[in-house]
Amino acid sequence: MTLLALITGGEGDLAQALRMELEAAGMTVLAPGRAELDVTDAASVKAYFAQHVATRPLDLLINNAGLCRDMSVAKMTEADFAAVVDVNLKGAFLVSQAAVKVMCRQRQGHIVNIGSYSALSGPFGQANYAAAKAGLIGLTQSLAKEYGARNVRANCVLPGFIETKMTRHLLADEAWTARLLEGHALGRLNTPLDAARFVAFLHTTMPHVSGQVFQLDSRVRRPG
Repeated sequence: MTLLALITGGEGDLAQALRMELEAAGMTVLAPGRAELDVTDAASVKAYFAQHVATRPLDLLINNAGLCRDMSVAKMTEADFAAVVDVNLKGAFLVSQAAVKVMCRQRQGHIVNIGSYSALSGPFGQANYAAAKAGLIGLTQSLAKEYGARNVRANCVLPGFIETKMTRHLLADEAWTARLLEGHALGRLNTPLDAARFVAFLHTTMPHVSGQVFQLDSRVRRPG
């Protein structure tokens, strides 16, 4: 039976790279956009799973849907904070909740949460995004502990700053990009394909790994 993967935020550049890599590995891939699967809406999640997932095994869920609304805390509205947390954290919770019910029944599955280095660094102007992505690490670790006995894995991947529809406007600023690269020991960035290849490798060849956070770029920070 062909294994099934579900990628949220399916219209994004990373999602499309993930889809290509997983299909090359022989998987059937669902990559719905928001019109098909609104991760912030429990009813939408329930309906999507009932229609597309309930009748076949779900081998892999990748919580990739994301949203940024960057600004200083003083300028950030409650709606700005809530919207980012809803997509990046609440959305991952709702879809993971639906997925683990399927995965526990079949006693197999893997949830990969797409995190961010912002969770580790708390950058200027990203209080909402950093908080959501930090929460995603905690969610990952709890999922790994709660469902490991059912052979369900959960890991969090921090792809690094990659050029996507959501970030392309920032990289158009040469001075900003130069400052970004100064923080990378190798002085270069990953591509969506680089990140997708790692996720595919993690899923297909590392079956004993769960509860871990993988930072894929060359920014160096001291632990603690």
